[in-house]
Amino acid sequence: MPYPFVLPTTSAFSFSSSFSCETHPSLPLNASTHRGVVRDTLKKHKRLPPLSQVSNVSSVVSSLNSYLPYLFAIDAGLSHRAVQGEEINVILKTAPAIEWRPTLSESAVVPGKRETARVKIQSLEYEVFFALSALASACTLQARAALQPLYVTSAAPVGTQQRQAALASASKSLLDAASICDYLAARAEGLVAAPPCADISQAAARAQCSLALAEATLLAVLKDDPYPAVVAQDRNRNDTEWMYKAPEIPKVRTHLFARLCLAAADHAAQAHSLCAGAGGRISHGFLRYLEDLRRTSRAKACRFLAIDAELGGQTGTAIAWLQAGFLELGVERKDVKKSGGGGGGLSKFKKEWTERREDRKAEKGADWGADASKLEETRVLEMLEVKWTKQNDTIFTQAIPPTGQLLAQMPSGREICSIKPFQPPLLDGAALEAMRAPPDRSDDAGNYPSSDEDTIVDAVPVGAFPGTQGDYRTGTPNYY
Repeated sequence: MPYPFVLPTTSAFSFSSSFSCETHPSLPLNASTHRGVVRDTLKKHKRLPPLSQVSNVSSVVSSLNSYLPYLFAIDAGLSHRAVQGEEINVILKTAPAIEWRPTLSESAVVPGKRETARVKIQSLEYEVFFALSALASACTLQARAALQPLYVTSAAPVGTQQRQAALASASKSLLDAASICDYLAARAEGLVAAPPCADISQAAARAQCSLALAEATLLAVLKDDPYPAVVAQDRNRNDTEWMYKAPEIPKVRTHLFARLCLAAADHAAQAHSLCAGAGGRISHGFLRYLEDLRRTSRAKACRFLAIDAELGGQTGTAIAWLQAGFLELGVERKDVKKSGGGGGGLSKFKKEWTERREDRKAEKGADWGADASKLEETRVLEMLEVKWTKQNDTIFTQAIPPTGQLLAQMPSGREICSIKPFQPPLLDGAALEAMRAPPDRSDDAGNYPSSDEDTIVDAVPVGAFPGTQGDYRTGTPNYY
């Protein structure tokens, strides 16, 4: 958690080939320049190893934020809307021909390649949708980058202040993504034709908005939830705090946190319903993540209700709530007395192998958390179940009620996150005034190779040394 989105890639495109601007002649050229930066940044990000992609997400966000004001300026000029009080007159010469590679759509793989086929669009509106969708996904990846140090068990655990700062940064990024997706969903209401792919459909935009809200709500709970950190600290071999200090587990606002988790579950269920109703065009992996997030959120709610019952001296009811949490996760539990809480034989080996694999993913920056933190929540439930079962067998000996009666008594969800309206970025007055001058060079952005595999490399070939082999691009020798 959050979802490991894959950023799309796009083809080269020259705005001057399809648009002209009488009031600001340099606008198409500047838009092409900034779009070329976005294209190169996305291609570079795609080819980086997972751990390097974590630190490169900020470059993707920066390039998209620099490109969007020019894109919205051209969009405003086509619709005869003023920008910063200035009229922009953009004329459509020919329909644009742009390609984007979708990442959420369930599409066929191109024969001979390992990637899905690109989608051809001939509308500036869909260019806006793809650019904003890529920005929303990049914001989600920024949230993952902020949270990754919290899940690494090969280094010393992060401090309290660093943990709170990471959670606050991730929450802000997720709410920014929700704001962008909410804007896209509202903008899609005015479209008549069906979108070229599911990635930029209204259902996908609303689903991603609900997903970001669900994940931001769970992060609001995680800020004051000490149990996942205690479980992670117990697995961390570099932690030495246990030698002189027992883990502190402060009291939490259990009933409030349970309602917040149920609100997150409702958002995840809504997102799953929207994607499932898209006619099977959304990736099955994305749908599975949404379902896992709904299950994890409800299991967290059961855990907080179990903690509330245990604090009230009702250990039997608390164990029943934990069993309800396992039921929500779809995890089968054996007799804790016989297995010691971890299972036995092959099942125990498989469980330990899965946990180690997930820890390695977090260390390498790969698709960690792709199960929507189901494994993490299972660990917390198991820790509490072993502890409370032992107490109930030796001290309290309370009866454990059926889980069905408890699930029927679950409270309603409560919202805590709100979406701020997204404001499209606009060019400032100085930039608009500068673009009244004619362009100082030709717009050849569309002449570059459009394939992801074709790259212009400005470097000396292998075996050649500068000053001895000449200019390899022109064939001119050097005589010095």
